[in-house]
Amino acid sequence: MSDAKNEADDADNPVIVKVQEKDTTSMIAVAGHPLHAMSVHFPIALVFATLAADVFYWWSGDSFWLRAGLWASGAAFLTGLVAGAIGTVELLLVAGIRARVASWAHGVAALTMLSIAGLNWGLRLQDPEVVLPHGLLVSLLATGMTVLAGWHGGKLIFHHGVGLMVSSKG
Repeated sequence: MSDAKNEADDADNPVIVKVQEKDTTSMIAVAGHPLHAMSVHFPIALVFATLAADVFYWWSGDSFWLRAGLWASGAAFLTGLVAGAIGTVELLLVAGIRARVASWAHGVAALTMLSIAGLNWGLRLQDPEVVLPHGLLVSLLATGMTVLAGWHGGKLIFHHGVGLMVSSKG
């Protein structure tokens, strides 16, 4: 189905028109730059770094990768808490974000990913040797949820214009 047909169908649906009319501008921003969009890069990169550390430990057996995975998983969880708090405030304060189903799907996926990242860090804090096989499996699960949450977040930005501050300047 073409995008033009979808847009025409959307224009005929009064519920979709009403949702599209709601403001989706970010309320938590610095100099027009939304903080949630800026802060999510850290937990995303650190979840992938944790998986990489696990794979390198599996491959090499070098205990350096145990320490790297511990730090990366802890930083992923803590920066994820910050990004999640900012995203939650945006979700609750901005009616145009709250009205979109994709926002809730993104929030649930991100919260699930954050829970898995916390589990990953907690396992490593109790016993660093748990990386093989449990830590590696949890890292794979966290990475999969990160991809899912990121896909929903990207859809919100690129398809719905959520969090964008469009300037009238040319």
